[in-house]
Amino acid sequence: MGWGGAFLGAMGAASAGGGQAAGTHAPGRFVDAHVHIWSDDLKKYPVAKGVRAEDMAPRVFTDDDILRHARPSGVARVVLVQMSYYGFDNSYMLDAIRRRPSVFRGIAIVDLHSNGVEAEMRRLAGQGVRGFRLVPERGPAGTSLEGEGLDRMWRCGAQENLAMCLLINPETFPAVEKRCEKFPDTPIVIDHFGHVGLPGPIVENDLKALCDLARYTNVKVKVSAYYAAGERKPPHLDVAPLVKRVYEAFGPKRLMWGSDCPYQVQKETYEDGITLVRDHLDFLSAEDKQWILRRTAEETFFR
Repeated sequence: MGWGGAFLGAMGAASAGGGQAAGTHAPGRFVDAHVHIWSDDLKKYPVAKGVRAEDMAPRVFTDDDILRHARPSGVARVVLVQMSYYGFDNSYMLDAIRRRPSVFRGIAIVDLHSNGVEAEMRRLAGQGVRGFRLVPERGPAGTSLEGEGLDRMWRCGAQENLAMCLLINPETFPAVEKRCEKFPDTPIVIDHFGHVGLPGPIVENDLKALCDLARYTNVKVKVSAYYAAGERKPPHLDVAPLVKRVYEAFGPKRLMWGSDCPYQVQKETYEDGITLVRDHLDFLSAEDKQWILRRTAEETFFR
């Protein structure tokens, strides 16, 4: 198998004590666009074939857990990304959305080889799913975004305004370009800067290729998982040049911040993850920050 499946408000001036913008902890202000959750109840939520309980690290990270981390930083809404442990069974994520429909939206994984993939996409959209994660295989085949199943998904995404959410590496950028030419009305969200500089050094040709995709207006980028970039130390100021280049190419209305929890909080705090964009990037205006930290994700996933 080739694939597996508006609170406007100005940011206040930085406080003298902690460097945080005044009022940033107001309820409902921010959206975390990238979080994984899973349960340790393997009877109710069994893992996919080939996944072992000991593969789950941390052992559990629930919808309650993410809110416990996020709310003190002013994050009140979260986009849940289906965890690979569950394969095509999106039940746990859907149950979390059902429990808190005003708080959560989902990015699901579906079997693109299924003849009923469009019907499944529409069914999930009725339960709070607003995007579908696509992850290429390892190796040369993973650089391609071709196939009948993908075409059907892309067409349905355009018809229903459902995002194709791509976990890809830079070598796949040319394939994304072909997709944009073929399906210009399908929303696309690229996770984690397309892994430019994550992990390892930022390769200029890779960054340029990512920024070149900005000419396609249906493409957005997640400013996410930078805890794994550069020096890997908060407040991650060494990642600022990467964010600036992507910001200059795409503009704030096509960028969205995501923590990539629970992985982001394994070696640092949730606050460490949001502070770079919220407090330290002086090239961003107050309105820019509102788009990156809230409005882009709201318009993409909470409409």
